[in-house]
Formats: sequence, structure tokens, C-alpha cells
Amino acid sequence: VSLAIDAWRATGGLFDPTMLDALRNVGYDKSFDALAMQGPAVVDDSLTVFGGLDGVDLDARSFLVQTPPGMHLDLGGIGKGHAADLLFAQVIEDGVSGACLDFGGDIRVGGEPAEGNGWVVVVDDPFHPGQDLVSLALSEGSVTTSSRLRRKWSTTKGEAHHLLDPATAEPSESSIAAVTVLAARAAWGEAHAKAALLAGPIAGLRLIEDAGLSALLIADDGTVVTAGEFERFVVGGPTLAV
Repeated sequence: VSLAIDAWRATGGLFDPTMLDALRNVGYDKSFDALAMQGPAVVDDSLTVFGGLDGVDLDARSFLVQTPPGMHLDLGGIGKGHAADLLFAQVIEDGVSGACLDFGGDIRVGGEPAEGNGWVVVVDDPFHPGQDLVSLALSEGSVTTSSRLRRKWSTTKGEAHHLLDPATAEPSESSIAAVTVLAARAAWGEAHAKAALLAGPIAGLRLIEDAGLSALLIADDGTVVTAGEFERFVVGGPTLAV
């Protein structure tokens, strides 16, 4: 929770783990297999959604988290990355010379690679699942991707996806389809990938660069742009526009 608060502040509120009730409201309250078999989810326009974490109180001594009445937290947007970071630290402490961990697409690598001069991570083409977009070589760090093309379903208000705009508590209308972030920590990269997607192309690039990270942003029309030193890690794939 403390890490989520840090990410919320660092992204200017774009990464907001208070969107759980809003996610349920637009129909994301069951598995995707179940969503695919049901009719359009009914959206309640009268739902009141909390935005922001100002009212959350942490007690580091007792590990108690207090939230305002009615607020529900969803740590799924940073939890996988954090778990990858924790496990990576543990296996290295246990004496493993190197590791590449894949937590549902959130990749954490470091130490001595199995072969070659680095850990090679392949980024999928979001418009053509199963096809490679670009290959990256890292010696240490993480590769995390956020996309609004994979998790979609129908609602009474139209098509929905799982990346909500905190300003509206509804699926984002950003023109960015997917963002891949390179960061030292998977948790930090995961949160910033979501935030950059929600921010849109111009603000998203600025957010990534202000955070000292590197990223690949893919627009709805297929335009590919990079931020930070992303191209330095590319070892295969198309020529990337800057």
C-alpha cells in the first residue's frame, strides 16, 4: 500500500488504486471467460467513486491500513511487479547467479544471463497477438507493459476495458494503445506504464522522461515512439521513430 501511494503521487494521480468499485461497475467483476459468455454489463451512472489516496492512513508499526468509509483499494496495478521485485531479491539472496522472472508479462531480470551478453526480452505486437514487435537486451531491471487492447468487453454504454481514467472513473479514451516501460523495479515500471497510457502521447512521454525511465508508446494508429534511452536496449525489431 505504501508503494502504491508513492506511485500515485509520482504519477500525479494517474495511477490510482481506488478504482476498484468503478472497475466492478463497468463489468470487470468476474473472469474474462465469464465476461465473454455474458451479455453487456449494466453500468450504474449514479455510482460514487473515491479518487485519490489522501485519506488513507498507514501505521508502519502495526501494519494497519485505514481507509475512508466506502473506499476499496485495488493493488492489482502494482502488485505483480512488486511480487516480481521481491522474489527476484530473494532468489539472488539465496545464491542464484542470475534470474529472469515472468509475472504475467511483468518481467524482472538480473545477474548472470543464461547466454549472450544480456537478458533478451521480446515485446509482443499489441495489434497482432503472438507476433514480436521488438526485442530488448537488459543486464538488470524490468520490462512491464500496459495495454487496453487485451482486456475488453461490452457494456450498456459500449465497449469497455480495464484501464480507467481517474478523472472520470470510466475506461480511458487515450489514443495510446499500449506502453512498455523499462525500469529498475518492476513495480515502478508497472505503475508508470499505466499512467503513461492514461496520460496520452505528449503528457505520457513527459511523465516517463521526468521519472528518469525509458518507454515505448504505441498509438491507436500504430505509430511507435520512444522515451528516454529505450532505443539503447533494442537488439531486434523495426526502426523506431523518436
